[in-house]
Amino acid sequence: MTSSRKIKSYDLDYIWHPFTQMKEYLSEDPLVIENSDGVYLIDSDGNKYIDGVSSLWVNIHGHNVSKINSAIKRQVDKLAHSTLLGVTNPSASLLAKKLIDISPDGLKKVFYSGDGASAVEVALKMAFQYWLIKEKKNKNKFVCLKGGYHGDTLGAVSVGGIDAFHSTFKPMLFESYKLSSYDSSDSTISDLEDLLKKKADSIAALILEPYVQAAGGIKVAKEGYLKDIRKLCDKFDILLILDEVATGFGRTGEMFACDHDNVCPDILVLGKGLTGGYLPLSATITTNDIFETFLGEHEELKAFFHGHSYSGNPLACSAAIANLEIFEEERTILKVKEIIEIFEDELKEFSGLKHVSSIRNKGLMAGIDLMKDPEKNVSYDIRDRIAKKVCDIAKAEGVLIRPLGDTIVLMPPVSIKQKELKKLTRSIYKSIKEATENES
Repeated sequence: MTSSRKIKSYDLDYIWHPFTQMKEYLSEDPLVIENSDGVYLIDSDGNKYIDGVSSLWVNIHGHNVSKINSAIKRQVDKLAHSTLLGVTNPSASLLAKKLIDISPDGLKKVFYSGDGASAVEVALKMAFQYWLIKEKKNKNKFVCLKGGYHGDTLGAVSVGGIDAFHSTFKPMLFESYKLSSYDSSDSTISDLEDLLKKKADSIAALILEPYVQAAGGIKVAKEGYLKDIRKLCDKFDILLILDEVATGFGRTGEMFACDHDNVCPDILVLGKGLTGGYLPLSATITTNDIFETFLGEHEELKAFFHGHSYSGNPLACSAAIANLEIFEEERTILKVKEIIEIFEDELKEFSGLKHVSSIRNKGLMAGIDLMKDPEKNVSYDIRDRIAKKVCDIAKAEGVLIRPLGDTIVLMPPVSIKQKELKKLTRSIYKSIKEATENES
């Protein structure tokens, strides 16, 4: 077995980590995660850490889940991969049926990709070609929200709204209409209506993250927001794309965030938790209206010319089927509603911390904003690295989290138990208190 020292050496010598300033990373001692158990990740020295952000929001039922493990093992003994171009496989077909069964009424067709950004690209291209086929060529623009995040491919970035992530690539992007973020839900609705009155004939679709802008800092929309959005999209004949890559699979207390308002989008985008956090897989789910628009004779060239080598990968689909079966067998949504109540009670305690300016959550998705002086609206300097200091202290407490700027994000697996949840929240409380008081 390769030693931990060697693994760290290879990592520092050869890996370029995502969303990481490598100059800083190269000066530190890497944490090597080798094992897992439920909501815990285990490092090469045997130390256990609560996975406070679900391994970047993908893990659902915890790690090393026997049912998902077994499903993958059974599948790999039969078929690891076969293309979905022109043929099918049992796992992809069974999963598609299960996804339609749990999706909002009105969605009927599943298109597979490998990750959330790829599934967003599918949604954008489908919406664009949909209107093209309908001979409404001018409907080729997209509306999105400031603070929105839909992935890092160029189409997804074009409908993103986080300057820190996206501004560098502006010359490479197509233009989109950007509305205010969830910080001001009322103005977003009125601004959208004003925009559609003027520009609806040129707009193909609106894309947003329902209820929670995740990477934008866990910004939460007001109740009923989605119903108002759906009404405006219907009124002005534009498609509604809901990106549930982060919010899906129980995170907000319902299977999907749009279920809170009983809203059906024209296109639903899923990823992250689809396989329970095991394997890359995403899905773009559409209505029959959209699907049937693409039907025609071969020579009409109406087909959707888009695909991925690993679309409908049997291993990933088998993991996803097992993930959804656990939801059914263990009544996960009912259980998560109970744990959310405890989570919200725990979050109330953070309001007593001097340097916490705001606390938001929707279900098990929470953001805790840190400021140097909340009363005077004075932020920390970027060089203070206050959130990183919180994370470093939390690591010593046995909790792994990753912040967004000066926002501490908590998004544990939905399977987390009360004891583990309280360990998570109280360790983060202690870490924030220690880090911010040392900076005062």
